[in-house]
Amino acid sequence: MKSAVETVEPTRVKLAVEVSYEELKPNLDAAYKEIAQQVTVPGFRKGKVPPRIIDQRVGRAAVIEQAVNSGLPDFYRQAVTQSGISPLGQPSVEVTEVPDGTGAGGRLAFTAEVDVRPEIALPELSTLTVTVENADVTDEDVQERLRGLQERFGSLVGVDRPAVNGDFVVIDLSATVGDDEVDTVSGISYEIGSGDMLEGLDDALVGLSVDEATTFEAPLAGGEHAGEIATITVRATAVKQRDLPAADDDFAQMASEFDTIDELLEDLRSQAAVGKRADQAAQAREALLAALLEQVDFPVPSAVVEAEVEHHLEGESREDDDAHREEVRAEATEALRQQLLFDALAEHLEVAVGQQELIEFLLRSAQQYNVDPQTFVQRADQAGQIPAFVAELARSKATALALRKVTIVDGAGASVDLSAIIGSDEADAAREVAAREAAIDQAVAAAEAADAVVGAATAEDADETLEDAETR
Repeated sequence: MKSAVETVEPTRVKLAVEVSYEELKPNLDAAYKEIAQQVTVPGFRKGKVPPRIIDQRVGRAAVIEQAVNSGLPDFYRQAVTQSGISPLGQPSVEVTEVPDGTGAGGRLAFTAEVDVRPEIALPELSTLTVTVENADVTDEDVQERLRGLQERFGSLVGVDRPAVNGDFVVIDLSATVGDDEVDTVSGISYEIGSGDMLEGLDDALVGLSVDEATTFEAPLAGGEHAGEIATITVRATAVKQRDLPAADDDFAQMASEFDTIDELLEDLRSQAAVGKRADQAAQAREALLAALLEQVDFPVPSAVVEAEVEHHLEGESREDDDAHREEVRAEATEALRQQLLFDALAEHLEVAVGQQELIEFLLRSAQQYNVDPQTFVQRADQAGQIPAFVAELARSKATALALRKVTIVDGAGASVDLSAIIGSDEADAAREVAAREAAIDQAVAAAEAADAVVGAATAEDADETLEDAETR
């Protein structure tokens, strides 16, 4: 098979592919077998119809068409491998030549236009410095975690007073647009100040007592009237406050494995420190991304962006919303730019994803979605998601490796060590050595076990020979 690459745009190429008759013949043979299973010809059993009869009854052109259609994906993949391009999205394929159908000869020729990953020249990572926030744990941080723990063991108690921020209110809601009531719900428990329902709801509820109602206007968050301004009527049917247990030794014993509140507070401080380090790692990643994007410039494949825009808008049934289309296009462009940058980083750092890493990722994902691991893997494989998972793992590994090479400092300019989160080259080397040693130990154990089996068999044979000699 021969292929040639022509660049038609900075991020789009055309592959010209030629497939000889000999290379196409296995597909032709498979097409004959499949058609033989489908047609009924008097005098021949199902699946035993000879090719010459199929040519007479069905037509060789139909056989060639089926062979070409079945073979194109494989020939395209081979051409991609030969050319060394990195395609993005689905190709646009045009068949320009097929065997003439009159005999054994001719060739298959086709072109495939596809978007490709642009060339990205990365800066030397060791020259970059990223800044993150200070990770010092304050008493306020500890108290925040303590309160969160207290809330888990707290109780809601009804109160006879107007609602205040932080109260839980049981509410009835109705929404009208014009003269039409478009939605209504009853008996919903809502924490004032959480801000996770309607815009303006928190302000409307503050000051309401049981059986009091008020109205306000807000844009609807979902449904066929999403985004429209509605008149909201809200009634409070119950007001409750959260009573928290006292932070003492009894609470520590009830809420943790510790005997005293001091031990619990110390553990919460340690947890806060770990959380701060994790926040620093996330900040470092974002800072690294910003620094790289600032220093490199590359085109983004527009066709890939537009495909994502259309998919997004179709899912929302908002294809005619031009303003929203522009918002989605900007978001899709930025997301693709970041993905391409991290892909280039993974290639630059020669990142490889091992089978065990992929298995662990799939197991974690299955657990996250509360799905049986085997079922999750089968569904992911059927949906063609495995390559995407591998790519995401590679990007994650590339980020960690890149962060080991840049300089990370806090706001005061002090060096920040994130090795507990992003790992270290030394730790990776130690794991590789341990893995090799474990493999050697397993090989030695297997060899010793095999020797023992052979030795036992040899001894048994010797005993039998001796017994035969004594008998004789």
